[in-house]
Amino acid sequence: MTTMESLIGLVNRIQRACTVLGDYGGGDNTFSSLWEALPSVAVVGGQSSGKSSVLESIVGRDFLPRGSGIVTRRPLVLQLHKTDEGTHEYAEFLHLSKRRFTDFAMVRKEIQDETDRVTGKSKMISPVPIHLSIYSPNVVNLTLIDLPGLTKVAVEGQPESIVEEIENMVRSYVEKPNSIILAISPANQDIATSDAIKLAREVDPAGERTFGVMTKLDLMDKGTNALDVIEGRAYRLQNPWVGVVNRSQADINKNTDMIVARRKEREYFATSPDYGHLANRMGSEYLAKLLSQHLESVIRARIPSITSLINKSIDELESEMDHLGRPIAVDAGAQLYTILELCRAFDRIFKEHLDGGRPGGDRIYGVFDNQLPAALRKLPFDRHLSMQNVRKVVSEADGYQPHLIAPEQGYRRLIEGSLNYFRGPAEASVDAVHFVLKELVRKSLAETQELRRFPSLQAEIAAAANEALDRFRDESKKSALRLVDMESSYLTVDFFRRLPQEVEPKTGNPGVKPGNPGGNPAANAAVDRYSEGHFRRIGSNVSSYVGMVSETLRISIPKAVVHCQVREAKTSLLNHFYIQIGKREGKQLGQLLDEDPALMERRLQCAKRLELYKEARDEIDSVSWVR
Repeated sequence: MTTMESLIGLVNRIQRACTVLGDYGGGDNTFSSLWEALPSVAVVGGQSSGKSSVLESIVGRDFLPRGSGIVTRRPLVLQLHKTDEGTHEYAEFLHLSKRRFTDFAMVRKEIQDETDRVTGKSKMISPVPIHLSIYSPNVVNLTLIDLPGLTKVAVEGQPESIVEEIENMVRSYVEKPNSIILAISPANQDIATSDAIKLAREVDPAGERTFGVMTKLDLMDKGTNALDVIEGRAYRLQNPWVGVVNRSQADINKNTDMIVARRKEREYFATSPDYGHLANRMGSEYLAKLLSQHLESVIRARIPSITSLINKSIDELESEMDHLGRPIAVDAGAQLYTILELCRAFDRIFKEHLDGGRPGGDRIYGVFDNQLPAALRKLPFDRHLSMQNVRKVVSEADGYQPHLIAPEQGYRRLIEGSLNYFRGPAEASVDAVHFVLKELVRKSLAETQELRRFPSLQAEIAAAANEALDRFRDESKKSALRLVDMESSYLTVDFFRRLPQEVEPKTGNPGVKPGNPGGNPAANAAVDRYSEGHFRRIGSNVSSYVGMVSETLRISIPKAVVHCQVREAKTSLLNHFYIQIGKREGKQLGQLLDEDPALMERRLQCAKRLELYKEARDEIDSVSWVR
C-alpha cells in the first residue's frame, strides 16, 4: 500500500472507530472535534441530479435506493476501505455491526428499512445519519457523505418547511472548514440554476473546497456541450471540474454490471468529439482518484492539528482512566488489598475533613462554641428559681418539722432540680456532633473518586461507618450525662462555706426581735426564715452555684464528646469493618467489587479510544513525513 493510501486509510480508520465508539453525532466534544477535524467529502446536489449514480460509480456497486422524489431522506456516511487484491467485498452498518453484507441488494434494502425506522414510511427527513462501511479492493480510501437532494418545492405529504430543513441539514455538513464539497450538477440544466453550486458558493466563495461534477453529459441536446463549465469558463473553481456519464435507466433496469458501465464511460469520453481531448481527466474512476489525491494533500496539511488533537484526546483519556481505575484482579488476596486501599482512601479524606484539610470539621467546633452555650443560656432557671418555686420547694423539704438553722434539704432539692436541666443540652450536643460526623461520612464517600466505580462497597462502607458512629454516639451520650450526674451526686461544699452566713438582728435583748417586745426567740426566727428576703437569698445562692456548674459543664461536655465521638471516629471508624472483611471469602469480596455497569462500559470505551488514538499517533508519525 502506498504512503497516500496508508495515510488516507488511517484517517478512514480513525473516523470509523470514532463512529463505532459513539464519538460522532452526540459524543464527547473532544472526540467529536477529532471526527470533524478529519476531512471527508460531502456529496451535494439537487433532486435527480445523479448523486446516487456518481456514488455507485465510485464504489463500483449498485447499492443505493432509487425512485422519484426524495429518496435520500437521511445522511449516509459512507466509508470506503481499500482491501488487498483478491479479497471479498462486504459491507457493514454501524447499527448492525456484527453482520456482514455480501449481497449489495440487501445493503440497498437495509438503507431503506433503516431510513423508515426513523422517519416512518413517510417522505419526511431526519438529520440522524446512517453509517455504512464498504470493504473492497476496487475502491479508494474515502469518506463520502450522501446528503438529501436539495429541492425548491415540497411534494404531497411534506410540510412547506421541508425545503428549508433540507438546506439547513446540507449546510451543516458543507460549512465545516474540513469538509470537501462534491457539487453535482446535471449537464442538461443551466449551471446558473444549479442548487449545489449556489450553496457551495455561499459556504466556499473562493471555491477552494469545492469539486464540480457534471453529470448526464450524454443527455445534452445534440450540438451542445458542457465545455464552458468543465474547462472553468462558466464557473471557475480552484479544483478541476469532472464530467461523468452515469448508467442509463435501461442499464439500471437490466442490472448492468458496474465494471461494464465504467468501460462504457471510458469509451464515451475517448470517442467523444467534444470531450475526447479531456478523456484522461473525465469519468468516475478519475474522480475517485482525484478526490483521493486531494485528500492526501489536505490530510498532510492537517497533520499538525490532527496530531495535537489526538494528543489532547490521549491526555484526557489517560486522566479519565485514572479516575475510573484500572481493572480489578480476580484472586482473593488482591481483591482484599484493593478493598483495604479503597477504605484507607475514604478514611484519609474523612480525617482531612476533621482536621481542617477539607471543610466540614469546623461545624463540630460550632456546636461547642455556639450551640451548647446558647442551649445552656436558654435553660428555664428563672422559672425554677422563682420566689414562688423556691418557697414551695424549701417549705416542702422539711416535711412537718421546720429546719432549725439552714434549709439543707431545700437547697439540695433546688440544686438537683436545676442540674437535671443540663441533661438536655448534653444530649443535644452529642446528637449535633453525630449529625455532623454522619454528614462528613457522606461527603467523604462522595469525594473518594476510587469508590465511585464500586457502589456495593460504597454502600457497605457507609453502613459500617454509620454503625460505628451510632456506637460512638451512645458512648458519648453516656459520658456526657455521667458528667451531669456527677455534679448532682456530690455538691461542692466549699462554695456554700464561702457564702456569708445569715446574722440575727441585734436589739437590747439578744433574744428579742424588733417589734416583738415579748422576747420569743423561736417566733422571731421563724418569721425571718420565711420572709421574702430569706427565699431570695436562697434562690440567689442556688443560681450562683448552678452558674458555676454550667461553666464547668460548658468546658467538660465538649471534652467528653470529642474523646468519645470525634477522636474515636478519627482513629477507629472502620476497625470493626476491617475485622469483618478479613473473614470474607473470595466470592464475597468479588461481590463488593462488583462495579457499576455504566462505569465498566465507560472504562471499556475509554480503553478502546485510548488504544485507537495511540495507534493513530504512531501510524501518523510513521507515514506523515514519507514522500
